Amino acid sequence: MENTNEDLIELLNDLILINNDRIVGYEKAIDELKDINIDLKAMFKKMAAESREYRTELATEVASLGGEVATGTTNIGKVYRVFMDVKATFSGKDRDAVLSSCLHGEEAAQDAYASALDSNTPLPVELRHKIALQKNALLESRNLIKNYRSLQSDLDL
Repeated sequence: MENTNEDLIELLNDLILINNDRIVGYEKAIDELKDINIDLKAMFKKMAAESREYRTELATEVASLGGEVATGTTNIGKVYRVFMDVKATFSGKDRDAVLSSCLHGEEAAQDAYASALDSNTPLPVELRHKIALQKNALLESRNLIKNYRSLQSDLDL
């Protein structure tokens, strides 16, 4: 039973780290954008707040299992932020570059949540439901960014 709890704590902490990536990534995106991009800044603030909420929910579960809540970010998240820095430098911090970087981050979040749900680690039904709801909400965010990016590409033509 203890090993199952450890596996579950690790799974939840992985999702906490992905949400930390999103928070840091969206804060970075907000900083990279020019003030004229108030629509994106508002959207990114909402998405960062969404991840703060999910992180809190997941941290509560980790604590209830007797685990230590993960802090920091994943290595993949660090790679995306460096990519965003480099791309923003060469592209003049334009909307398309920021949206592209954010879309990569959202894809990573979807992969992490899918891995958690597909894991061999036994998930209590309520927790599986919570993770699935978070994944679906993050998918909506991903689709919104993808739509913004498509619109931006159309405008650039």
